[in-house]
Amino acid sequence: MGLELKYEEGQTPLNEEEKEGLKIKSITTQGELDEFEQLNIEKAVEWTIHAKLKPEKILTEKFVKDLHKKMYGDVWKWAGEFRKSEKNIGISWVQISIELKNLLDDTKYWIENNTYSPDEIAIRFKHRIVSIHCFPNGNGRHSRMMADIIMESIFDEDIFTWHQSKMVKANETRKEYINALREADNGNVKPLIEFAKN
Repeated sequence: MGLELKYEEGQTPLNEEEKEGLKIKSITTQGELDEFEQLNIEKAVEWTIHAKLKPEKILTEKFVKDLHKKMYGDVWKWAGEFRKSEKNIGISWVQISIELKNLLDDTKYWIENNTYSPDEIAIRFKHRIVSIHCFPNGNGRHSRMMADIIMESIFDEDIFTWHQSKMVKANETRKEYINALREADNGNVKPLIEFAKN
C-alpha cells in the first residue's frame, strides 16, 4: 500500500517516483511524515547554530542544496537534489540552476550596494527561491530557514519569528502567509516582511 499524502493549499503534490524516495517505510500517514520531517528539520536548525556559517558560503548553489539535505535527508532519498519534474507551481525544472544563480547574484548585489534593508533582502530572497521551487518538496520551510540564515549569518540580526508557526496545517496563520506570498508575487513584499516579523 502506497503512502496517501493529503496536501494543504500551497503544498506541492509529489509524483509516484518522488514518493518512492521515502527512506522510512513505516510512515503511512501525512501526520507521521510531518513528524519525521519536523525532527529532521530540528537537527538542521541545530547544525546551523553550531556550523559557524560564513556569509560567502551561504549564497551558493552548494549551500542551498546542502541545507535542504540537512533538513530532509533522514526522510527523503532525493533531499538536496533539484527536482526533475514539472510541478503545479515553480519554473520549468530545466531552468532551476540558471534562475537560482540569477537570484544568488542579485542577492549579493543587494547586500554589497545596500539596495534594501536586511529584512527586505532576506524576504525578497525567500520569496524568489520559493517561486523557483528548486526541490520536489519542502520549499516553503527551506526558504524560511534560508531567510533566517541570511538574517543571522550575513547581517548579524535576529531571525524572523514567522508567527511561531511551522505552517504545515491549514489555519488562519497559514492563510495569512499564503496571502502575503501572493502579494509578493504582485510586487508588494511589505505584508510578507510584516508576517515574518510577527
